[in-house]
Amino acid sequence: MTPDVDPRAEETALLKLARDGDEDAFGSLADAYRTELRAHCYRILGSVHDADDALQDALLRAWRGLAGFEGRSSVRSWLYSIATHAALDIARHRSRRELATDFGAASEQGASPGPPLTDRPWLELYPDSWLGDDVRLSPEARYEQRESIELAFVVALQYLPPLQRAALLLREVVGFSTEEICGQLGTSAPAVNSALQRARTAVRDRLPARSQQATLRLLGDHRTQAIVSRYATAIERGDTETLVSMLTQDATWSMPPMPTWFSGHQAIREFLVRFPLGERWQHLPARANGQLAVGCYLFRDAQGGYVPWVIDVLTLAGDKIAAVTGFHGADGLPPRSGSWIGGAELFARFGLPARPN
Repeated sequence: MTPDVDPRAEETALLKLARDGDEDAFGSLADAYRTELRAHCYRILGSVHDADDALQDALLRAWRGLAGFEGRSSVRSWLYSIATHAALDIARHRSRRELATDFGAASEQGASPGPPLTDRPWLELYPDSWLGDDVRLSPEARYEQRESIELAFVVALQYLPPLQRAALLLREVVGFSTEEICGQLGTSAPAVNSALQRARTAVRDRLPARSQQATLRLLGDHRTQAIVSRYATAIERGDTETLVSMLTQDATWSMPPMPTWFSGHQAIREFLVRFPLGERWQHLPARANGQLAVGCYLFRDAQGGYVPWVIDVLTLAGDKIAAVTGFHGADGLPPRSGSWIGGAELFARFGLPARPN
């Protein structure tokens, strides 16, 4: 929308044109909310693939249902209602999205990474850049946006029943009133308030005491950049001791879609020596799910250089790494890997090049 035009007046004009059958006008109307609706669907579903499907379905429903929109709510509230229902329809037919650390015990020391389980409903990564750069948002609002896609929060949401999941997000993340949520979900105020109370308790019990946003803010940009640089340099040099010294004593290392994961210094050290530190790597910094991340490029003779392989998301506890979650591209995975995409496409989502240099 142009800065010289009242956004509400422009939206009203676009809505009138859309109701008259102007698809371009509807596209402009929807585009104003597409970024936040996509993130909303992702929070509900924990999957970029499913979120895109839900958003596409929601916009089709909205286009077909324009005649029934009477303007008693805002266009934004109406679209959120449709998108929420589209996402919940998918959620009801999918198992919850998880990380390896959520559904199985840590692997024994010396274990080899198991075969990838690409048919498991793994949690998928979400690029920070997809949250957009809305100049209307305050720094605090942007902080809260990133906090609401952190791995721990999205995983915790997956354990909530649909009504609780939707109510919590619409209230705590999007900021709708109880009255608006009642209309969006087609339920009563007591039901919404009960769902909110239960959801808040359940999520609080699953979240760490401090969010990654709070941790990163305390550390500051200089120290967080130093952590990423030191981490990448240690892997590239095969420096096991430096890498292990950066981890908390109870740190975890997981690698979806492999179900194998390791916990504690000894198990992680042995895994590192036997597997990744025996390879040649290059790295570039990234940001995923509101957290520090590193794009890891593996040297492959067949490709004659370094290729996109895995994005490591770092979960910090103070200035130590409490968890490394390495999200692999589909390169090297069995055929028909579901929604898994190749390393180059995965890296492109995060603005990372196909080659590190």
